[in-house]
Order: sequence, then structure tokens, then C-alpha cells
Amino acid sequence: MEDDVFSQSGDAVPDGGDEVKTPVIQVSQKRLRTRGKEGRERYLDMVQKERALMLERGVARSAEQLLDMAGAYQASDQEEESIKDRATGDQLRAVLPVQAWLPLNIHLIGLKEGILKIAPLYEMNDRQLENLISTTRRSGFHVDRIEIEVWDRKELMDTLRSVRDLSADRCEKTLALWLGDTDNGLLLNQFQRDMMAEALQMRASDVHLVQDNNPEAPNWIQYRIDGDLMPMHLLPAEAMARLTTLLKREAGLNFGDRTTPKDGRFSFQWQGRTIDVRVAAGPQAQDGEKLTLRLLDRAALKGFDELFRRHEDVADFLAKLLSPEIKGGGGLILLSGPTGSGKTTTMYACVQEIDRRRKHVLTIEDPIEYELRYATQWQVRPDMEGGSFADLIRAAMRHDPDYIVIGEMRDSDTVETALRAAESGHTVISTVHADSALQTFERLRSLMPSERERASTFTLAQQVGAILNQRLVRTLCQGCAHKTEIKNVLKEEEMDYLHITPDTIVSKHNTSGCDLCNRTGIAGRTLLLDALLLTTGPAQRNHIYEALIENVNNVVKEEGVVVHTRREGLVDLVVSGLVDPRAAITYLEE
Repeated sequence: MEDDVFSQSGDAVPDGGDEVKTPVIQVSQKRLRTRGKEGRERYLDMVQKERALMLERGVARSAEQLLDMAGAYQASDQEEESIKDRATGDQLRAVLPVQAWLPLNIHLIGLKEGILKIAPLYEMNDRQLENLISTTRRSGFHVDRIEIEVWDRKELMDTLRSVRDLSADRCEKTLALWLGDTDNGLLLNQFQRDMMAEALQMRASDVHLVQDNNPEAPNWIQYRIDGDLMPMHLLPAEAMARLTTLLKREAGLNFGDRTTPKDGRFSFQWQGRTIDVRVAAGPQAQDGEKLTLRLLDRAALKGFDELFRRHEDVADFLAKLLSPEIKGGGGLILLSGPTGSGKTTTMYACVQEIDRRRKHVLTIEDPIEYELRYATQWQVRPDMEGGSFADLIRAAMRHDPDYIVIGEMRDSDTVETALRAAESGHTVISTVHADSALQTFERLRSLMPSERERASTFTLAQQVGAILNQRLVRTLCQGCAHKTEIKNVLKEEEMDYLHITPDTIVSKHNTSGCDLCNRTGIAGRTLLLDALLLTTGPAQRNHIYEALIENVNNVVKEEGVVVHTRREGLVDLVVSGLVDPRAAITYLEE
């Protein structure tokens, strides 16, 4: 799974017809706020009791922090792609490039109604103020003027010191000091913390470290950002060996064993929240080692409505599947796509939509990535008797669950058991590796035992409610993308293929980039959906079963099947200025 920040693609052009129709279906802000308020009120009484118990034990947590940990996120006050005129200091620091504000020794207090409030340590000149306004505007915020607040100097210095871990230069400086004295354990620990902070600030999902004792082999630290690896720091072999040893020790791994693949975890504090790190270690070449760190930041998880902001009909349909009117009215929700397409992120968003105060959610995962409050989470242990996915699904049904969440269906036993769980009245949510929504059916049928294929296919046709096949596509930096008419980018036949008129204004990738996107021209990724929604009841599904047996491509033609194609989503993203038209054509060809 990749826990990148992404928005949702929308509905667009229907197949056939010459008329261009590219409506962007967005959930209204009033609806988002209402649902967000309902979600927070849902767990408020539980949170207040938990907070009182924590205080008795000396653990200080605010009600807001506990509600966020429960996944009851507050809806933002602005549309995702509209000009933002309101933001907290933390939100500003997360978006603005650190080189734009950190060297100025200013504390970003917040933005409200076009007024950016800051507390500077030193007096600022007009040019510095103008540059700060310009950078903030290019980052998508609406700023009319800057208002300066005078703070107590000691309080301001303490506040500035607490956020200096965001410095883009700090990691390089610490690394230079440590490489000058590699025996200094304090500097080693400081570099590890600074490396983690830098990776999180740059929106990295993974950190790759290669330790190779071959004198001609480079020992790089690389960050995976927006799906691509970016080389960041080059270390000598002996220094990398010390760093990998420290990371393995913190993850509880045997740091003397470099030949056996192993996994571990540790956590650390960053910006007032806990970041979990999953560590995978394995051999590298003849006498080296490779470490891959997966950074699991709960704040990067999207809420349900935020995730499906551009697909209101999909959100409404899934919400009904996730909250059946009567117990036993569930079904099967399948999330498919290749590795790294955000399936697990969507799965967690679906769980957050469920009222876990009144309903029992039981998840079966390998591995458990995020702690879900008010849910039962089981770790798959295939090397132990009774610890496989199928074994745990059978055991789960004896624990009175309303929802069973299965991390992945990868073998026939798991598929059969999951179908029986859905047939017995549980809502089952699971992920599958498949290239399209239709191929998800074929993938599941290929995993069914041959002697039960027809019976299992019938159960599948009866129980499946929705299949969401997803991809993550890179979105353009809105600070530097070039605006132009699409006829200047695509050929006539390509515009016809997308059903977009030649004079449509689109955004084009700026390969030189800017300071907002680390000179890449890319800022984040967005979700591209290929979805099938089955709206008829089980009694009207025989024609779907027959289509699965005869020709799976006929499923989309059957009554009660709502289709969202990948091409429709790409057209919407191109017209919205989020995806380069040439890149959209490439995605479709792939």
C-alpha cells in the first residue's frame, strides 16, 4: 500500500456521442461538514471517558486528538481545488516550502479571510513580505495581506525551536557533522530523526537504504515521493552500516544477521503525533544489506467523504452498503488494483465511514498498518496453525461481527471462506490484485476450486455490491503548470478520443518545476477509478451470473450495473487542470 495524499477523479464523458460533457461531481461543503460533525459526535461520549481515564494515568490527550485517532475527521472549510482562504499554522507549514519561511525566523500562526498572521523574530523588509505572499499564493492560498503579531521573545524562540525539525537544510547539516565524527552516537541518533522528519516533510511514503561493502558500490538513501524514487543522501559504507544497525535495533531486529529477510516496527514523535515505521530488512549483493522503511502517518489517511469528493454517487452508494438498514443486509465490496495503487488507504476510509460505536468491525490483515480504534484487528500468521486468512475468517464469524475486513484475497481457501461470510449476512470488504474492475471477477474465478466454480460464481454474482479498481496518477503542481489550449498539446484524433474540444483550457507539465514541487512539476497523486456498482438486489442477479459464466464483458451491459470508466475520470482530471493531457493519453494506452 502507498499512503500518499490523493484526491478523487470524477465522472465525465459517456461512451458514444459527440457532445462534450465533463461535469465534476463534488460533494457539497455543507454535506461534508454535516457528515463530519455527525462522525465526531458519534464517538464524543466514548472519547470523553477515555480522556478522563488517561488523565488519571498521567497521559494528556485532547478530545480533538482522540477523535482524530478514531478517524472522525473534521471536514475542511474549503473545496479541495478552490482558493483556500483559511488554514491553521500546521496546514501552512505542511504545504509551503520550508525554504520560503524557515530562514526568515517567523512563526506561521494561521490564515483567515485573506489575512496571513505571522510572528517574526526579527523585523522583515517589504521584499521579504512580498516574497512570502507570492509563495503562499502560488501554493493555492488566498492572501491579501500579512498581519504581524508581537510575541514574547522567549516564547517565540521556544516555538520556533519546536518546528525546526522541518528544515530542509537541517538533515544535510547533521549528516555533515556526523560524517566528521562517525563514532558520535548522539549525532547518529540526531541524523536518524532528521532523516525521518525530512522524508515526512517531503511527503515520502518509503525510505530505501542500501548498505554495500563493495568500495565501488554507492550507498544511497532514497525517498519514494509520488511513486518515484529520489536519491537524497550518499553515505560511506561504514556510516551506512552504523545507520542500518541503529534502525534494526529500534525495530527489534537481530542487527547481526544480514542474510535472513525479516520485518520489524518502531515509532517516533513528529509534529506532536506518532509516526509508525515498518522496517523490512534483507540481504544485498555479497556482503551488504537493504532496508526499506514504510512511513505510516495516520494524518495522511483520507476520510471517506474527502476520498470520494469527486464521486458523490459512488460515495452515496458505498455509504448504503456500509450501513445496511437491517443486520444481515451486507454483501461484498471489492477494492482492486496493482501494488501501490492505494487499495489499503481506500479500505481504511471505508472502515472509518462505519459507525463503530454500534457495529462490530473485525479486520484480518497482513500486516496491520494502522491502529483502528473501536475495531477488532487480527494479524495473519501463516506460519502458525490456524493463522491463515481463511482460518481467521472462519474464526471471525464466531465473534459476532457486522463487518469483516480482509486485507487481501490471494488463494482459493480465502475466496471461498469470504464468499461464505458474505452469504451468511456479513458485510465483507477486501482487496484483490487485478488490472480492471471486470478483470476482478476473472481474478476471483481463477482462484475458485474447479469443482465448485459454478456454485462459487453464483454466490459471487449474488453478493458483490461494488468493485472499485484504482490507479494513482501524478498530478501537476498548480504553482508552475503552464495554462494552454488543448489543441496546442494533443493531435486532433487524440482530442476526439478524449471528447474534448480544441479550445478547452488545460494545464501542461512544467518540467523545470518550482520551489513548491522540488523542481519536478509534480505535486502529489490522485486516484483514478474504474468502478462497477451493482444496484439490483440478489433476486435480480441471475443475468449477471450468466454473463460471468459466458462472457464477463457482458456484465457492463446488464440492467442495474452502473459503470465508471477510467477514461471518464481522466477527462475530468485533464479539464480540471490536475493531469497533463499527454500523460492522460499515456495512462489510457497503458
